[in-house]
Amino acid sequence: MIMSRILGTGSYAPDTVLTNQDLEKMVETSDDWIVERTGIRERRIANKDIASSDLAFEAAKKALKAAGMKASQLDLIIIATVTPDMMFPATACIVQAKLGAKKAIAFDISAACSGFIFALAAADNFIKSGLYKNALVIGAETLSKITDWTDRNTCVLFGDGAGAVVIGPSGNDCGIRSAHLHTNGKQGDLLYIPGGGSRNPATAFSIESRMHFIKMRGNETFKIAVRALEEVVNEALDANGLKASDIDMVVPHQANLRIIQATAKRLGIPMDKVVVTIDRYGNTSAASIPIAIDEAVRDGRIAPGKNVLLEAFGGGLSWASALIKW
Repeated sequence: MIMSRILGTGSYAPDTVLTNQDLEKMVETSDDWIVERTGIRERRIANKDIASSDLAFEAAKKALKAAGMKASQLDLIIIATVTPDMMFPATACIVQAKLGAKKAIAFDISAACSGFIFALAAADNFIKSGLYKNALVIGAETLSKITDWTDRNTCVLFGDGAGAVVIGPSGNDCGIRSAHLHTNGKQGDLLYIPGGGSRNPATAFSIESRMHFIKMRGNETFKIAVRALEEVVNEALDANGLKASDIDMVVPHQANLRIIQATAKRLGIPMDKVVVTIDRYGNTSAASIPIAIDEAVRDGRIAPGKNVLLEAFGGGLSWASALIKW
């Protein structure tokens, strides 16, 4: 069977930085409280006229350049996002047009914070099947647009950004070894947005009731996340006949530093093998893993021959892992 591998990475974040000190002026909170409970010190915020496709486009250009590939060579574009430019067309189609990737098919995946791994798995399987050769996978979010800036429990968490990878067939044993995806819709009400869809379409009442912003039951989500992440990481290790000590670098979804640390501790993986960006970007949902991958590739922590583990947990509820030999 054909194996696919990552050929190039790229990321992009808005210039505007919102610090914890800035938030202290907006809601009843403090820098100490935010850092202690989340590990976040600042996050990037997109301007009013910037949409998710704009961030995705910039990240995509960098990934294509790193892969030495032109947009015209792409067969497939998948964007993972919960903040699309609009209900339709897909944000991937908008990016396709911006890139000039005329022969690529394009569609979005909505799996919240696990979305990038879901999208990567989909692209990987398209390539393994032989149907497509070159794919662009992007995680892009403008979560500031759906954040309730009056809710002190959630507004400290989220930021904007995009990350992208180009994948294609591997000529050796390097590549995406396996991906493991899970969902539990019965617990979807732990993290969701009630308004904006066909259940609660936009009305004066839904807007007044602040139904178009993220709602989260943080404590319950935290407990489930740590257990689920431990299980899905072990699933990836078992599927590839590896032990935790065989992993060279872990790239987790950047939701909360305490979740990242607790998961690493339960797995016996030292924190110097874990990529952490949450202090500078906050939770960027589907964008967090590809942003972290790009940083680690560019600074040399992820290099050829390394075993790299991706893991994520998010709304759905959804959780996922992937094992890559770089």
